[in-house]
Amino acid sequence: MRFAIRALATLSVILGGAWHSAQATAYDAKPKLVVILVIDQFRGDYLDRYSADFKTPNGFNLFLKKGAYFPDCYFDYANTMTAPGHATIGTGAYTDGHNIALNDWWDLQRSAGHMISSVEDERYTTVGLPDSSPTGASPRNELASTLGDEVVLSTGGKAKLFGVSLKDRAAILTSGHASRGAFWIDHATGRFISSTFWYKELPAWAAEFNSNGEVARIRRETGITKGDFYNEVGKTPASVDYQLDFAKALIAGENLGRNDATDVLTISISSTDILGHDVGPDAPQQRALLAAIDVSLNGFFNWLDHHVDGGLPNVWVALTGDHGVAPSPSIAAKEGMPAGSFSYTKLVAELNSELNSRFTPGDSQNYILGGELPYLQLNERAFELTKLKESEAEDLVAQMLSTALDKTQVEILQREVVRGAQTPASVRHVYTKMQIEAGHVPDTQQGQLILHSFTTNGGWWVMMTPGMYQMTGHEEEGTTHFTPYSYDRHVPLAFFGSAFVPGTYLERTAPVDIAATFAALLRVNQPSASVGRVVVEALRPGANANSPERK
Repeated sequence: MRFAIRALATLSVILGGAWHSAQATAYDAKPKLVVILVIDQFRGDYLDRYSADFKTPNGFNLFLKKGAYFPDCYFDYANTMTAPGHATIGTGAYTDGHNIALNDWWDLQRSAGHMISSVEDERYTTVGLPDSSPTGASPRNELASTLGDEVVLSTGGKAKLFGVSLKDRAAILTSGHASRGAFWIDHATGRFISSTFWYKELPAWAAEFNSNGEVARIRRETGITKGDFYNEVGKTPASVDYQLDFAKALIAGENLGRNDATDVLTISISSTDILGHDVGPDAPQQRALLAAIDVSLNGFFNWLDHHVDGGLPNVWVALTGDHGVAPSPSIAAKEGMPAGSFSYTKLVAELNSELNSRFTPGDSQNYILGGELPYLQLNERAFELTKLKESEAEDLVAQMLSTALDKTQVEILQREVVRGAQTPASVRHVYTKMQIEAGHVPDTQQGQLILHSFTTNGGWWVMMTPGMYQMTGHEEEGTTHFTPYSYDRHVPLAFFGSAFVPGTYLERTAPVDIAATFAALLRVNQPSASVGRVVVEALRPGANANSPERK
């Protein structure tokens, strides 16, 4: 009996070791490193429009001349914002799959005093700041796995996964739950920080990076010696080099690309978004920044060639953007487009005024919390006092929107409208949360975009689309994004690596195809809510980097 037990135990150890070995070598680490590179507010026409500016061999030309380039790439949802964009790229799903709809939203259960960040997590604190410990961050709100998560799971944890950006949401939501670390900067100081979700304190290499004088050097280089690092230095080419230098420190410090499993690194360059909101997509400053990014990427990929086992031939890269952007209303209006801007603050105030007159005369209840467009969040606690149900409250606000918007634009409506002048904004579409949840939208592409934008976050809400080229604020040079229009959904998509046939492909693609394509090539499960397709038209015949050759 003892012999049988001992034999079974021995067999269990043998089989257990064999299982662990098979689990850990689900594929043979080709490529050594997968990089998902996101450029924030990177509209799909930029690569072709400014291609003459890209002079380096391994910057954007790594994708345009040596990679598989898809210029016809569009997000298939209506809430074109930074947080949902990065979550969509990482998970291969839309908001109805990963539940991230906005950068921030009201959640009265978690906080009645401030909007909740898409990555805010009060269970943790920030690490990397010497004098304070603000609320931490994590991927808790992202309700789907990412490509990186699935690579980590399928290798028994041997693959390493990290995320880097100037923005917390970009670093966290693209990389995912199983990452060993996500890093972003403290807005004021420019120091790279993280959260106790990952670390009790920053890794030694990250702490060393923060203490090596890089922030002071970049401030001297840019001449921006004072002020908020993120908002001021963040819009310069120097901030791109700063971020990529941190990514190099991470790769070296964590030995990425030198392991017996494929490592995954997500990088999101935020500078184009910070600058783009101020100057718009047609400004020479934005064009100059893109040319500078070309040089920065060339240096980064050349560095990878010397620091990853086997060099660039052992690296796969996907390039895309988290959303596009509208032209500045002033620029679009000059060309005769019905562009305009309106005050979101005034719109919310007008709605609250009307609702107070109807339900609580003489009072000043905040029936409309506001939040971020395209969602207009309702204060369910205030409406519950009126005995209105959610469907009734949402229907009422939806009916009021057009009239309220007109009332906030009295001066624009009264003045003479001439070609080249901005026009009054209008409500193009409005849907309630309960309408969308029930699927009561048109059976059209527009309806599909709306369905893909559904979220359970934000309590009661209605979803509003203004007219084309119309937006909140930005009457002069600046611009924004949040609509279902093609200019906000259009981003480039490109792949570089041994599995891809270089060329330009005009098939319609979407950023969700990144996760699906890499998952198929790496022979791992697609992320839990993935809806993308494999871009088979760009794959080398028989591309199967990680499986034994078939006889």
